[in-house]
Amino acid sequence: MPVVAVGLSGGVDSAVAALTLQEQGHTVLGLTMQTWDGSIALPDTGRSGCFGPGEARDIESAAAVARRLGIAHHVIGLSGEYRGSVLDYFRTEYLAGRTPNPCVRCNATVKFGALIKAAAVEGIRFDLFATGHYSRLIRNGDRAVLCRAKDRRKDQSYFLSGLSQAQLSRMLLPLGDMTKAEVKAKARKAGWKDLADKPESQDFIECDRYDALFRPEDHRPGPIRDLDGEVLGEHQGIARYTVGQRKGVARGGGRRALYVVGIDAAENSVIVGPKEALLVRSFEALEVRWHAGWPPDALLRLCAQVRSRHPGADALVTPASGDRGARIEFDEPQSAVTPGQAAVLYDADAVFAAGVIGPTVRV
Repeated sequence: MPVVAVGLSGGVDSAVAALTLQEQGHTVLGLTMQTWDGSIALPDTGRSGCFGPGEARDIESAAAVARRLGIAHHVIGLSGEYRGSVLDYFRTEYLAGRTPNPCVRCNATVKFGALIKAAAVEGIRFDLFATGHYSRLIRNGDRAVLCRAKDRRKDQSYFLSGLSQAQLSRMLLPLGDMTKAEVKAKARKAGWKDLADKPESQDFIECDRYDALFRPEDHRPGPIRDLDGEVLGEHQGIARYTVGQRKGVARGGGRRALYVVGIDAAENSVIVGPKEALLVRSFEALEVRWHAGWPPDALLRLCAQVRSRHPGADALVTPASGDRGARIEFDEPQSAVTPGQAAVLYDADAVFAAGVIGPTVRV
């Protein structure tokens, strides 16, 4: 049986993933990322996240899981990689007027990239890498097809959509055919009630606001304009805004609620409008990775998911000729399609392609 390294986070999902693989007869070892370097002033509020002072508790929890399973456990220092690939990327994208998805970025570059490479450099040998993500992998010839999980409420294929075929081919996702309730029940049966009852954390940084990631000079005041260009107020930095946001936005005539419908980084302005102005007919997808192989040369009908909690919408997809792009035209206009976020295209349950939302066309 192949030796499998499991990304242990200290939570119930990765612990049950490791237990499941061990029950299947695999030799299992644990890998935990160490990303916190204390370079950003964050208070320790007792919560967990990918970056923050609570990391020490999560590492100890992961080590405790390894002891329970009787497997080796290795902590891999990746603070520099996390800062460069995730935190700096997050800051740069916001200052460019886009809203990034740090988890998609982290999975592709750090968790399924730098972590595996760093472990190899340290002489840690294994054949496959597994995590506790809720998604399924189906082997189709020499390709690994990423699919939605059995538990649709917990499905995380959206967050894994940026992985390459080389990464997918070396992966195992033991929880893809399990529900969250089944995972917790299995943990309790194993005597891990503490893990089953542990609060979940999906934060990439241990704070409610992301101001700590920005420098004071990043927050330059500028105009809040309506769709006709009229100045309605002043913002205190475009990094504090994202498309679809209502809080902190000026009201229009008659006290009508307004929403952020666009951000112009070149002009340092926030564009607002009524709720119906959030509706988007089509958008350009950039940096597209075609999971099915080379870009097709014909129009496609696929389901486009444009944010993590978006249910997906039927769309006509036109691959761009000669580059990693595509035009996505919805059958029905969708609200708050946000530049910088991941766009994932599904063929039924399978991830067909994924990219980054670029320019949008409003209704």
